[in-house]
Amino acid sequence: MSSPDPQVRAARNLATPSSESKPTKNSSGRRGPVVAVTGAATGVGELLTARLAASDEIKQVIAIDERRGETSDATWHILDVRDPAIAEKLRGADVVVHLALDLDLETDPAARTAYNVRGTQTVLTAAAAAGVHRVVLCTSAMVYGALPDNDLPLSEDAELRATAEATGVGDLLEIERLGRRAPRAHPGLNVTVVRPTVLVGGTDTALTRYFESPRLLVVAGSRPAWQFCHVDDLVSALEYAALERIEGEFAVGCDGWLEQEEVEEISGVRRMELPSAVALGAAARLHRIGLTPSPAGDLAYTMHPWVVSVSRLHDAGWRPRWTNEEVLSALLEEVEGRHTVAGRRLGRKDATAAGAAGATVALLGTAALVRRARRARRRF
Repeated sequence: MSSPDPQVRAARNLATPSSESKPTKNSSGRRGPVVAVTGAATGVGELLTARLAASDEIKQVIAIDERRGETSDATWHILDVRDPAIAEKLRGADVVVHLALDLDLETDPAARTAYNVRGTQTVLTAAAAAGVHRVVLCTSAMVYGALPDNDLPLSEDAELRATAEATGVGDLLEIERLGRRAPRAHPGLNVTVVRPTVLVGGTDTALTRYFESPRLLVVAGSRPAWQFCHVDDLVSALEYAALERIEGEFAVGCDGWLEQEEVEEISGVRRMELPSAVALGAAARLHRIGLTPSPAGDLAYTMHPWVVSVSRLHDAGWRPRWTNEEVLSALLEEVEGRHTVAGRRLGRKDATAAGAAGATVALLGTAALVRRARRARRRF
């Protein structure tokens, strides 16, 4: 999970300097599960580690990452989650929350998949070997797929119809497959899968970058529907799973959704409507020649609905603290001053030039980006 901005790091504590710190607070006779968190030094993992370490319902937190985080009330182990030695570090844990994922838009796709899939395989195998009885995996509601015939909302039991065409979704589908197979391969190991909707709060994804564009792309004939999830609510839901108040596969996000017209009204950003062939064709070409990080498959998630019911969390007594309107407002504040066209961040000068080139060019970035590519080729 990508690292949050300083504004969302409210739950941090001071770090200790040693390579493997011992907890100063969590070993003080508390009752509750021992919870291990992978990816504990950054992003959602960092926030969850701090939250669990401060909870009277958690006996101890084992924090695992390739560098030390800033939560002192945890036992830190510094290693790559693909290292089989992780099994020894998980001994004594009741629950593992696996958040060591790379979903960065700029990461090489092959390297990203190798890390995500191999890491998940290793954690599941190591957890079983260490006697852990539950592993919590965090994927995304994107695994349901964004399709024109999706129900509004989808049931959490709906078929996973996504393909590997969008950034990281192929990895998430494989992670879910590994999660389903693990209890059969390792009797006694239970797997819980958490699927957040559009995640906001220090995150950088193709979907958050959509709101950094000078115009909001709307593909003609599509029916977008937006359901957000603030990182605070995701951390709260992961805590629920760690405390085993909910199990199985479930979605997490705000109640309901926003239609595209509501998004435009709240954001104050006007739309640019384009035919499907033009939008998808331009996105595919720009990605193919390496000018943008987002494949054309990302565009489907801004075209078609993938809103999901969060009834299982509701039935367990959980409620989101944020509404869709509040999360969208927070996102707009977070991305203010950033300039993105076709999923690629531009400097202020580039953004001004793109805006002057006309609405379509401003949105897709074709003219400015292709000119830059041509100049670069002439230099070689």
